[in-house]
Amino acid sequence: MNNKVRVPSDVELKDRLVAINRVTKVTKGGRTFSFAAIVVVGDGNGVIGLGLGKASEVTAAIAKGVEAAKKDLIRVPVLKGTIPHEQTARFGGAEVFMKPAAPGTGVVAGGAMRAVLESVGITDVLAKSKGSSNPHNLVKATLKALSEMRDARMVAENRGVSLNKVFNG
Repeated sequence: MNNKVRVPSDVELKDRLVAINRVTKVTKGGRTFSFAAIVVVGDGNGVIGLGLGKASEVTAAIAKGVEAAKKDLIRVPVLKGTIPHEQTARFGGAEVFMKPAAPGTGVVAGGAMRAVLESVGITDVLAKSKGSSNPHNLVKATLKALSEMRDARMVAENRGVSLNKVFNG
């Protein structure tokens, strides 16, 4: 079930910085600082990508992260601003749980999860992260959960049935 997607160049992808990490390397000449940036890009309409950029300057790290995220986009089913069903996923020590919410609820989620859910275009969801709060693993667990989502159309296609036949008998 591959939901990788190629996005046309005219689609506007918005990038969002999730976390930035300063790394110090001690050498004979002193300390050398470098930065690692976790970035998500999304069109706000079901397309999301994750990228990690590393550079000696923050802006360069973010730019590299955005370019990496644009190369690895997936499509996520978004129904009326929420997710189609409950979903749990693990990545490393991070575990995430997401549940559909009624319109007007908003995005009830922590920092790293919130960035991903808002970038993909989800406006109403209840989410909880358990275990590790490491942003790398949280973002990857959230993307894993979103990539495993299935809406009625996807399920019908997998079963070889048309939606009209399902809903009209």
